[in-house]
Amino acid sequence: MPKMKTSRAAAKRFKVTGTGKLVRNKAYKSHILTKKSQKRKRNLRKQTVADPTNVKNMKKIRPYI
Repeated sequence: MPKMKTSRAAAKRFKVTGTGKLVRNKAYKSHILTKKSQKRKRNLRKQTVADPTNVKNMKKIRPYI
């Protein structure tokens, strides 16, 4: 049985916590930043735990985590 291929895009975007949860970066931080408040931009820097509804698909494209 050959090895499964990891989606390189997913490998760069998702990390795994110590307890096995998937962590992702937040969206809406790349452009049009002038109208966003400092607080909003600061909170967009932080990572967040991925929603459980998406975890199944994320683990499929990133099998060896």
